[in-house]
Amino acid sequence: MTPVLIGGCIIIMISFAIRASFGVFQIPIAEEFGWLRAEFSLAIAIQNLAWGIGQPIFGAIAERFGDRRAIILGALVYAAGLVLSSFAVTPGAHQVLEILVGFGVAGTGFGVILAVVGRAASDENRSLALGIATAAGSAGQVFGAPVAEILLSFYSWQMVFVIFAAAVLLTLLALPMMRSPAPASRGELEQSMGQALTQAFRDPSFTLIFLGFFSCGYQLAFVTAHFPAMVTEMCGPIAPDGMLAAFGITTTSALGAVAISLIGLANIGGTIAAAWLGKRYSKKYLLASIYMARTVVAAAFILSPITPGSVLLFSLLMGGLWLATVPLTSGLIAHIYGLRYMGTLYGIVFFSHQLGSFLGVWLGGRLYDLHGDYTLVWWVGVAVGLFSAIVHLPVKERALNLRPA
Repeated sequence: MTPVLIGGCIIIMISFAIRASFGVFQIPIAEEFGWLRAEFSLAIAIQNLAWGIGQPIFGAIAERFGDRRAIILGALVYAAGLVLSSFAVTPGAHQVLEILVGFGVAGTGFGVILAVVGRAASDENRSLALGIATAAGSAGQVFGAPVAEILLSFYSWQMVFVIFAAAVLLTLLALPMMRSPAPASRGELEQSMGQALTQAFRDPSFTLIFLGFFSCGYQLAFVTAHFPAMVTEMCGPIAPDGMLAAFGITTTSALGAVAISLIGLANIGGTIAAAWLGKRYSKKYLLASIYMARTVVAAAFILSPITPGSVLLFSLLMGGLWLATVPLTSGLIAHIYGLRYMGTLYGIVFFSHQLGSFLGVWLGGRLYDLHGDYTLVWWVGVAVGLFSAIVHLPVKERALNLRPA
């Protein structure tokens, strides 16, 4: 399965590097056109919602017409959305075109790629393989925001969007590696998609997993879209003779981009560790623990003075928990409902994640415009994190008896 894992990691890495950089464009685009913060925030929120809607669609396309065709379609839509967005000069145009970007992320992101990796991996190594593929998304986040920040110092944001579109298309060079068998039990092979969906929808555990993934999307999307701006405006000054300045980080704007990168860097280890633990311990209890840890970290950060040091500490701690939920959630779905329709079922659960993403990004901009800071929306994130920690506890972590057609 090594070529499949490498190819999947390359595609996810580039896709997520670009997706994670949108927060860096928040202030430049708003300032160029004189928009309210909520207007560009809504564009990013729509992107996240379209990603959630597109995820089960692309999962179904992959299972019906083939994984590689779904990935090609996703890359083309992604690139088209970025290029067309570079010509947009009104909030409405940006918001509509971000639908294309969101669908593009769906076709080149977790839903399709993790299903391919999951089918190619053995039962023993599946959790770890899913963790490595998920960590590739974090690796993209490490360099996505800083690269965008560097490119913006040389080019307009419009040209940066075009450069990113070219990078998305280059990921198709990894497509020949995306070949995998489709291991499945006899019951899975004989089961129709309709029966698989009906069986999942009737299972209370599927509903609990769906609800629990909401806060993950809320927290991650809010931080990705608004944390750079939040750090820029709310963080204390950087000491001119301190360690950060010695590394060339002299402004809170640069610190905001570095914070997103640091989150991604810490999450590489955190995601792989969560996947390794998922092989040995209950996935639902690990998920509940991760959500509770996020809740504590977020509450402690907002209750403390926001300084360069607290920003770095928060980034490291939250980074270790960032995408750690993804291999556990996708692995839980594969374990309970099988591999045959894993892409579609994970895509449906991921829609809840993106509903949370939409709310986190949009509410962040809306409440900022009303109150002038991000404090209230941050506390909403703390509350939904606690909700997810609780809602995973009743999940029944056992494989269902699959009902053949």
